[in-house]
Amino acid sequence: MKTLAQTYHHERRGNCAQSVAFAWNAKHPCAEVSEEAFAGCGGGKAPGGLCGALHASCELAGPGAAEAVKLGFAEQAGGLLTCREIRASKTLTCNACVGVASELLEKHGAVPGEATR
Repeated sequence: MKTLAQTYHHERRGNCAQSVAFAWNAKHPCAEVSEEAFAGCGGGKAPGGLCGALHASCELAGPGAAEAVKLGFAEQAGGLLTCREIRASKTLTCNACVGVASELLEKHGAVPGEATR
């Protein structure tokens, strides 16, 4: 899922949030998630200024998993969660954020149609 999300992002087919959503939907077609739902969440425009990839992962992870996703992301991003802070610190590239967020979603996300973990 990480590679798919990063390739989608690298090819500029969508923003960071859309890239995570695309990969999630590709892996779990029954999720019926449109990457277009996250069209306005790139470039620091996700709610609270969160990294768009992180925002998409939290939204798609399912009930109770968002905090685990945020904690895992913060560990890899030097404690930073907002797009502006991450870009300013140059801790991770946007494409790296997509990779981290998609890995965390894959690890913690509730698969549609399956029992919640």
